[in-house]
Amino acid sequence: MGNRIALTGNEAVALGMKQIAPDVVAAYPITPQTEVVQIFSQYVADGDVDTEFVTVESEHSAMSAALGASAAGARAMTATSSNGLELMFEVVNITASLRLPIVMPIVNRAITGPINIHCDHSDVMTIRDSSWILLFGENAQEAYDNLLMANRIAEHSDILLPVAVNMDGFIISHAVENIEIVEDEVVKEFVGDYYPEKYLLDAANPITMGPVDLQDYLFEHKRQQIEAIKKVSGVVRQVSQEFAELTGRHYDLFEEYRLDDAEVALIAIGSTAGTAKAAIDNLREQGIKVGLLKIRLYRPFPAKEIVEALKGVKTIGVMDRAESYSNTGGPLYADIRAAMYDVGGTAQVMNIVYGIGGRDMTVRDLENLITQLQKVTETGEIEERIIHYGVRD
Repeated sequence: MGNRIALTGNEAVALGMKQIAPDVVAAYPITPQTEVVQIFSQYVADGDVDTEFVTVESEHSAMSAALGASAAGARAMTATSSNGLELMFEVVNITASLRLPIVMPIVNRAITGPINIHCDHSDVMTIRDSSWILLFGENAQEAYDNLLMANRIAEHSDILLPVAVNMDGFIISHAVENIEIVEDEVVKEFVGDYYPEKYLLDAANPITMGPVDLQDYLFEHKRQQIEAIKKVSGVVRQVSQEFAELTGRHYDLFEEYRLDDAEVALIAIGSTAGTAKAAIDNLREQGIKVGLLKIRLYRPFPAKEIVEALKGVKTIGVMDRAESYSNTGGPLYADIRAAMYDVGGTAQVMNIVYGIGGRDMTVRDLENLITQLQKVTETGEIEERIIHYGVRD
């Protein structure tokens, strides 16, 4: 079903937004996200979508406008990258605490400074503990599909939390791919209309949002966020199953690639997973039993399911396109080590920090890394547990 057309990731996400037709989009440009809101603004100007398009003076204002619209009962969206996300950080946390189901594409880019406009995941990792739901895609098709599912996840009555749809800057956002587009009418039926149970403009049932919340109630309200987070994985799987029945494209919390009999496994987020698959295919032909676990849902972190998927793996290489500056590895590595701790397994877990500021990670690079991991499997010896791969001396 649908049509296959050539689009960049930004074009695909903007088209998905048009098909969803949110009530309000608040917009401020920042490279490499700018095209998302620019293209969507053209849809609005041409009358293709009946959305209130609000141009604002900063990213902080963009999230504030989306917050106000969502609190008033509207389906609201915005988009950003890098330091734009940092500028809206205050409101990002407030949005989650108010349980407002805003959807925001994030085109991942290194945080300045020094000034860099290329891909790594340092921007989104700063909100990983905000109770935003974080989805990642390997390519433009997955970015588009994740966007179509995001409102269903965010607006579910058991969840009511905002969702960020992540795609790698330039690598996905500006590269042209053939992707399959779902028909407009089908998208509208799948996403459905948004009918909030409680909202500020419901004069017959007045509510308060954002009051002073001191030691008497704040803990309980945060616990409500935790209870919602516990239900996210189930809702993501439910929505993904319905999407699979609609399109034939099936998504889960993560993807297992050639992992069934793997002795060595890479764990990756985003576009690098595609490169890793090519390297894995090459090394499989040489008899190396290697596989990949590609993270789709990063927050909340599906720890139990990931541990189950990695049973039998002897050496794990965790790919982090961000540093935590903790001297204990990157953020994904910390999550994997924590998840593996309780099972008491014997797998060796190593961290590969790579691609900072957009530095390339090629098929040959990944083949080299997998070969190093295979040596660890054979010898049991690790020279360095945390590798900053590709850094010049």
